[in-house]
Amino acid sequence: MKEDISNADFVDIVNIVKLQYGYDFTGYAQASLKRRIVRFMSYAGIATAFELKYLLVNDTDFFNRLVQYITVNVTEMFRDPLFYQTLRTQVLPKLAAYPNIKIWHAGCSTGEEVFSMAILLHEAGLLGRTKIYATDLNPMNLEKANMGILPLDNMKDYVYNYIQSGGLGDFSNYYTARYDNVLIKKELRKHITFFQHNLVTDTVFNEFQLICCRNVFIYFNRELQNHVLQLFYDSLSPRGYLAMGIKETMRFASIHEKFETIHPAHKIYRRKG
Repeated sequence: MKEDISNADFVDIVNIVKLQYGYDFTGYAQASLKRRIVRFMSYAGIATAFELKYLLVNDTDFFNRLVQYITVNVTEMFRDPLFYQTLRTQVLPKLAAYPNIKIWHAGCSTGEEVFSMAILLHEAGLLGRTKIYATDLNPMNLEKANMGILPLDNMKDYVYNYIQSGGLGDFSNYYTARYDNVLIKKELRKHITFFQHNLVTDTVFNEFQLICCRNVFIYFNRELQNHVLQLFYDSLSPRGYLAMGIKETMRFASIHEKFETIHPAHKIYRRKG
């Protein structure tokens, strides 16, 4: 089985995806994206880059499988619990000053962190006047997220995360168990709108008091990081918040001086007024 692809083949693959399907991966970190493509080849039983390119050109369903594979991010409810505790104590009390709150979860994957935010807002008494926009590049992720169905086996870990985040209630009240899955309560999901948005090519679509884009930047090169940070800056209201993943930073970005750091460890920033 193929263990690597040449740089020339990698460029061809990225160009096919961009020109034929409109998905632009040219700003993604090359080493990480190449590893994902090679793993997909092994997963799909494809031995050569030539075969991969042929299938991409001629089989839309195959392309959808590739995108689904390489854009699935690791996620869980209340991931990094102390981050959510910081949101609970330092950010949501500030958002409470707004009569209507708009939040954007960019790169929402299958929705676990979006549902976590809805629970946080509910416990702060803010969910009723909040609209959460949750976007992702991957349409299959969005389809799963919109259904609100999660594996029952994950709940034990999620309960632990919830408690560590300072949860105020009984976590089981937020879902209904159905065989091997759980369904997130409709009262939480009705405040969330899931839809496709491409951080590379799409533009500002609203003004937000909080943007969460966690563990997405690690897949971007420096140029694309700068582009997306500008998009977020333009999408934030004055003094609006931006939350990134704990392994990510805007320290080297050209726009970092337009933000103040609210919590350096949990990568929470605020747009300057």
